[in-house]
Amino acid sequence: MPAKSRQAVFSENVANNLEQVRLFLEPEGKNAFTRLLARFFDDIVSTVCQFPQSGRPLLAHSICSVEAQAMIKQIEALLKKGDGLREFVVEDYLILYLFRANQVIFLAIKHHRQLSFDFSLLWP
Repeated sequence: MPAKSRQAVFSENVANNLEQVRLFLEPEGKNAFTRLLARFFDDIVSTVCQFPQSGRPLLAHSICSVEAQAMIKQIEALLKKGDGLREFVVEDYLILYLFRANQVIFLAIKHHRQLSFDFSLLWP
């Protein structure tokens, strides 16, 4: 029996991230960004919605800095029981998402060479 698919929801931040990725990939040509869009919307979104636990748990990483530990505590306080904050890595991209109840909320997408996720923008 196939897994029940969850509804995809996209944060406003994802649109901003995609624009940043487009600018980042500009030197590589338009095709690189077009391939990303096709892969993201035609493949990754449906896979993650059907198998939300396929990404690795973001909070399972070992945390070494005091600043990062404080940020993790703030993030954990925002999560509800049953939530899963995960990252899905595909090719050169990291996709941050939250699965909650019957939804998968896509929070961010970055090229691995870009800076890290900005959690203060994700949860104002």
